[in-house]
Amino acid sequence: MVVVADSRKEGQRDSGTAGQRDSSRRSSVSPSSPILVLVNPQDIVNIASAVRIARNFGIERMRLVNPETFDPWRIEGIAHNSADFVAGIEIMDTLEAAVADCVHVAVLTARGRTAKRRTVRPREGAAELLERSVEGPVAMVFGREDRGLTNAEIDLGHVLITIPTDPRSSSLNLAQAVAVMTYEAWLLRGGERQPLKRPRKDTPPATAAQLEELFADWRRALWAVDFFKTRRSESVMRSFREIVHRAGLDGREASLVRAMGIEVVRYLERVGVPVETPPVADPS
Repeated sequence: MVVVADSRKEGQRDSGTAGQRDSSRRSSVSPSSPILVLVNPQDIVNIASAVRIARNFGIERMRLVNPETFDPWRIEGIAHNSADFVAGIEIMDTLEAAVADCVHVAVLTARGRTAKRRTVRPREGAAELLERSVEGPVAMVFGREDRGLTNAEIDLGHVLITIPTDPRSSSLNLAQAVAVMTYEAWLLRGGERQPLKRPRKDTPPATAAQLEELFADWRRALWAVDFFKTRRSESVMRSFREIVHRAGLDGREASLVRAMGIEVVRYLERVGVPVETPPVADPS
């Protein structure tokens, strides 16, 4: 079941039950995780996309203010493996109710304001959310797909956040805006320290002996196709060595590159092209 804060939606629980569910849920949530608030979302796909993004970037709580449509089954069909998260979504009557328990509210907007309001970029806004989260719940608020937030709703924010975009096409899709903001918050909360996935096979670096074999076989291959011509082979091979050393090949890669050189010579032999053994040194 979905946690609700009103009894208007058919099939949803009343506010008393919601309060009990909400209380137990909050006790297990990290204080550094902002609450994701969507105001009057109109498209179920955008809601589902926001759910998936929230799970990607460690958002634990989501509140929807008077959504036009809300179908947990459809959402889970779009945002796979999200049943537990969707079950905890809170449906609120108003934005005031959605942020009533928050000590800091960041409102996303793309429109300029005539009134003097402090406006920051996503990274600075995310830093403020993290800083204030030690004091209590914090929220990031996103408006309607077609017209954003009303002035009254924006007034509920402590700070405005604007995502910089090309002025010729400044409007972002709701899910895109959620992705930008939650990603910035995730990085500041330690997401950048997530280890990168290691290769399936951890191959040790190529040895000096392996590389010398590689160079020898490629010198023979280049000589066989008359690559050197008037060039001095020592100079060419010195440059080739530098390229290979900069690449930092592992043992498997070195074997593959060496095999390419060997195959050049074998192909020429198969088609009947005479292959001479290159001289030990360039003629003087």
